[in-house]
Amino acid sequence: MTCKICAKQSKQIFSTKILNKYDIKYYHCEHCGFIQTEEPFWLEEAYSESINVSDTGYMQRNIHLSQKLTILLALFFDKNGKFLDYAGGYGVLTRVMRDIGFDFYWDDKYTTNLFGRGFEHQSINKYEAVTTFESFEHFVNPTDEIESLLKISKNLIFSTELLPNPIPNPQDWWYYGLDHGQHISFYSQKTFEFIAKKYNLNYAYGGGLHLFTEKKISNFKLKILKLSKFGLHNLLQKQLKSKTWEDYLKMSARK
Repeated sequence: MTCKICAKQSKQIFSTKILNKYDIKYYHCEHCGFIQTEEPFWLEEAYSESINVSDTGYMQRNIHLSQKLTILLALFFDKNGKFLDYAGGYGVLTRVMRDIGFDFYWDDKYTTNLFGRGFEHQSINKYEAVTTFESFEHFVNPTDEIESLLKISKNLIFSTELLPNPIPNPQDWWYYGLDHGQHISFYSQKTFEFIAKKYNLNYAYGGGLHLFTEKKISNFKLKILKLSKFGLHNLLQKQLKSKTWEDYLKMSARK
């Protein structure tokens, strides 16, 4: 099978049952370190609910991400710029980041925007950075998705679990997502370094966040994200003006 990242030939490494019914082949590319499933014919069934019922960490994850993003965006990016949360789910993160004081917008092809209404992505917008969390593992064609995002920002901030080394067996790594069948693409550090080089970007990883960026932000600098445990985000938030009331006035005027 052709690798969807580097177009080299991938080799089957195992097959396993997903959704408790389909025996699916998984392929590994030795050139870039990427793992992909066979072509995912089961996705319509897997996405009967866009946010799978086993994602019990959804709210906690958004809270923690907002804290880390406050540090990252305030210190390394233009905090007054526009930001897009791609594959933004119910709009929780968009709303929280606007409440903090960042000009965030929402986009998701498959999920209803419940909390970020009125702040949907407009195609004319360019963004200081695009965030997208727990989405890379869902991409059917990762290169197409990445190239689409790079057209609106050269700074991508995202989360996904890195492949362990050695590659785990199907039953030994929860992130394969065999119960829900939505995870079909898996990346190693080698994969992300290949992608960054391909698009002439820098790759950094720290505090659970991956970055493809024009900026030179080292893994060492990203250690500062750990200070979210000690409230650094609260200090930085004082430099920002919450958009909660401003947004209320804007949305009330639309009625």
